[in-house]
Amino acid sequence: MDKFVITGGKKLNGKVAVSGAKNASLALMPAALLARGKSRLYNTPRLNDVFTMIKLLSQMGIESRFEDDQLELNTVDIKYYEAPYELVKKMRASIYVLGPLLSRYGYAKVSLPGGCAWGPRPINLHLMALQKMGAQIELEQGYIIAKTKRLNGAKISFDIPSVGATGNTLMAATLAKGTTVINNAACEPEITNLANFLIKMGAKIFGVGTTILEIEGVDELSPSEINTISDRIEAGTLLIAAAITKGLVELVGANEYHLYSVLSKLEESGVKVIINKDSIQVDATDAEIKSVDVSTAVFPGFPTDMQAQWIALMSLANGTANVTDTIYFDRFNHVPELVRLGANIVVNDNSARVVGVKKLIGAKVMSTDLRASASLVLAGLAAEGITEVLRVYHLDRGYQKIEEKLNSLGADIQRVQSSEY
Repeated sequence: MDKFVITGGKKLNGKVAVSGAKNASLALMPAALLARGKSRLYNTPRLNDVFTMIKLLSQMGIESRFEDDQLELNTVDIKYYEAPYELVKKMRASIYVLGPLLSRYGYAKVSLPGGCAWGPRPINLHLMALQKMGAQIELEQGYIIAKTKRLNGAKISFDIPSVGATGNTLMAATLAKGTTVINNAACEPEITNLANFLIKMGAKIFGVGTTILEIEGVDELSPSEINTISDRIEAGTLLIAAAITKGLVELVGANEYHLYSVLSKLEESGVKVIINKDSIQVDATDAEIKSVDVSTAVFPGFPTDMQAQWIALMSLANGTANVTDTIYFDRFNHVPELVRLGANIVVNDNSARVVGVKKLIGAKVMSTDLRASASLVLAGLAAEGITEVLRVYHLDRGYQKIEEKLNSLGADIQRVQSSEY
């Protein structure tokens, strides 16, 4: 098991490219199940979650080739329609295979999902939507067993705009008989990327990028190719890395439209943001970071996946910030670890009160989930002395060689083996 050893106090400076989006890739890959042949996904990040999905798809008979950032998926020899517990427990996004398998093959056996060790994130919306489309669903010994002769179009309204449920329903509806309408659909960029891929495969989808999606089912889809969007959460993390170290960093490939909420909050905090044609530049060299309140929301609001990183920045800001997570109420496992570094943070229900301190002091801290890990790395970059971040395998699920990117900007991070847990 690896850990990061970070020598803090280095101002970041330079230019770095943003990788493809993890959450987009994990939806695009199962979509290949909907057509027979070779689909190609460009700008695919080399992440543990992506390799887990490749392994899951390979057990169904999909052959894959992954060279540089191009992932080819060949679905001509699919034989099994099961997603086993041994793989699904590692990653909640495995649930994305449910809709495509059921829609194309009429059968799916998928283990109830696992993933990060925080938050009750039920899949009831996925199952409700598929049942409305005519699927017969049973839960047996920890597995979802879904059957249908053919799904039928239906009117589906989500109580909350779930990204996962929207993606699964969208894929299932492409091959259903008739028209499906999804009301209160998620409109995150990752869902738009998925919808555009499905359209290239021959799907008929209207309302892309809005909260109402209309899908006219077709009899067959064809394999296709698409560029995976850049990862807005990696970009946001790197933006805050520049801000927390009082640095000057340019992110190549970052999409301003996907980052409006984060960029506006950074500007409000006193950071200078420059939007270029194909990059975003952050200049915090002369900034006195001010405390800024944040409340997470569905896109285009402030992402819950940036909440932990924002708390790390606010721990060194001037004043007091209130950070509220309206998406997941218990996503604050990073707070006790930040406090070990000297942060002044108190959590009450789903809000954190962050009183800025003059400095953080390096210490040994432990990652508990993907974004919590990122917040500890950010704090370590700004802290005095040495910070050791344990369990960085969480980071490897969602950030492609993050230590190499940060080191290229002037950070001092060493990845070393550790026997500590």
